[in-house]
Amino acid sequence: MSSSPVSAAVSTAHPLPSYLQADNLGPWGIYLQQVDRVTPYLGHLARWVETLKRPKRALIVDVPIELDNGTIAHFEGYRVQHNTSRGPGKGGVRFHQDVTLSEVMALSAWMSIKNAAVNVPYGGAKGGIRVDPKTLSTGELERLTRRYTSEIGIIIGPSKDIPAPDVNTNGQIMAWMMDTYSMNVGSTATGVVTGKPVDLGGSLGRVEATGRGVFTVGVEAARLTGLAIEGARVAVQGFGNVGGTAGKLFAEAGAKVVAVQDHTGTIYNAKGLDVPALLAHVKQHGGVGGFAGADTMNPGEFWGVDCEILIPAALEGQITQANAGQIKAKMVIEGANGPTTPEADDILHDKGVLVLPDVIANAGGVTVSYFEWVQDFSSFFWSEDEINARLVRIMQEAFAGVWQVAQEHKVSLRTATFIVACQRILHAREMRGLYP
Repeated sequence: MSSSPVSAAVSTAHPLPSYLQADNLGPWGIYLQQVDRVTPYLGHLARWVETLKRPKRALIVDVPIELDNGTIAHFEGYRVQHNTSRGPGKGGVRFHQDVTLSEVMALSAWMSIKNAAVNVPYGGAKGGIRVDPKTLSTGELERLTRRYTSEIGIIIGPSKDIPAPDVNTNGQIMAWMMDTYSMNVGSTATGVVTGKPVDLGGSLGRVEATGRGVFTVGVEAARLTGLAIEGARVAVQGFGNVGGTAGKLFAEAGAKVVAVQDHTGTIYNAKGLDVPALLAHVKQHGGVGGFAGADTMNPGEFWGVDCEILIPAALEGQITQANAGQIKAKMVIEGANGPTTPEADDILHDKGVLVLPDVIANAGGVTVSYFEWVQDFSSFFWSEDEINARLVRIMQEAFAGVWQVAQEHKVSLRTATFIVACQRILHAREMRGLYP
């Protein structure tokens, strides 16, 4: 990610920790800009705003494992707890070759905002290992996961910090993490992670939760702006748990998914893709590339597709100054974390494109993670219908609150979400005071 303009703007305004490079702040620089935009709306709580600009705790660990060929490999691991004023840390763990401390810090901060925005009693945290998991065997992946869990075990726990799946991690990884932590503490601790398999204390509805949240806020925003879902054209970037579920739900509601892009290709069908067939293809082949019921498309043309709704549900930094001008959608629903740069945000705002920001739009995942954690503590499990109904209600209420703040202050939905969330976090900080 090119971040020199962001870095230059931010480094002059913020005393930076010594472990960051002022000339290359990466995603953390984007987050700092977002905090700056919200500060004027915080009133007397602004005296605490520096709290948001520093992670509470950042742990960097070495993760050595023995590879199948007998050699020893070392990987960089991170766990960052951004803020725990409102409750234990909560946030995913990603395995990706481009993971950096700046990225994990930004993701942990966005988790703080997201948890406060939907008002679940968590702070923000995030973790990651700098590795391409596709290069590892299943045994190597298990050894990596277990060693990483042991290394960060000193700061995680059911009432301290609760990891979950993120990019390239899943229920199996969570099962290994839960087992490793449990072995180390000497008793089964199902509540230490969420996103587990249902047989190990996972929650029904968790896999689809983030995509369902994206769909729910999209429908609410469409209702408030007079956009008909029936017949609306939808373009989705990333067709995994989040994008695939959101695409399926929009198609079931009568919308047409006309374009999908992922790391295997970009496909298009003006009449609408057969979403169930495409999901089956992705499950079998690992991506949308080679799907028979569509034309292939130049990846760069994806952003300019004729559509009403665009859902970036892949990685951060996808909608930039370079491509934001091509976007024809009336609404962008952020399924991924941080997919839109601040410069692109401004371009979309000036074009009249409504952006439903990640910090509210993709909060369905952490909401059902919260349900899973509650179920684990009580050892009492709910039906999938109960979970989906509670998820939809929480997302609708949270979005209504954000929408109202946006209208009151005449600000973007992203700034409005930050206003709601930062007020909650800093109010908690103020009431708790400083110890000692």
